[in-house]
Amino acid sequence: MEQQAELEAQRLERGRLLFAKRAEFMLGVVALKHLPPADRVEVSFAGRSNVGKSSLLNALVGQNGLARTSNTPGRTQEVNFFEIGAKDEDGLYLSDLPGYGYAKVSRSLVKEWTKLLKSYLRGRPNLRRAFVLVDSRHGIKDSDREIMTMMDECAVSYQIVLTKMDKIKKAEQEKVVAKTQADVRKNVAAHPEVLLTSSTKGDGIAELRATIADMVYGG
Repeated sequence: MEQQAELEAQRLERGRLLFAKRAEFMLGVVALKHLPPADRVEVSFAGRSNVGKSSLLNALVGQNGLARTSNTPGRTQEVNFFEIGAKDEDGLYLSDLPGYGYAKVSRSLVKEWTKLLKSYLRGRPNLRRAFVLVDSRHGIKDSDREIMTMMDECAVSYQIVLTKMDKIKKAEQEKVVAKTQADVRKNVAAHPEVLLTSSTKGDGIAELRATIADMVYGG
């Protein structure tokens, strides 16, 4: 047990050091031809509008202003790329996918987003995992299932990250996690472990960093 605890502490520290590196916004793209070179590990973040995606990205890198937050759902209409450790061989790309699930967005825009997402998911060989953010208060919605099905079809490994865990009572958290795990079992590309986070309290951020570091360094 002591050795296991030590290994986990080393893993968390490796994640901390990775995200202690400088994080910078690279570019926003609306077509595959504008994607940055696939020369390092990449992870992406997807979620319904206002799920707390920008807040989570800012918490991950420890920079409040890196990813812009907005109370206007559907504002992100392109894939935004961020780079961690630009000059390092073991650097990392983070991609912020367009928000979805907002009823007032036009059908034509939804169609364009879907086309862009499918092209990105199928054409990005260095994409190791997509993190699908789900508001812990509401659970997996139909629009979440649609993006999960898309990732299944594109054979992209993805993992559910429950956000805003500080908004629900401790007694309810285990039930939320158990239900979410049961929901994802039927999805072939879904990672079985569900991560719990709170950008406000910082809960789960260290574990998410370590999970990403495992992909960069192996683990």
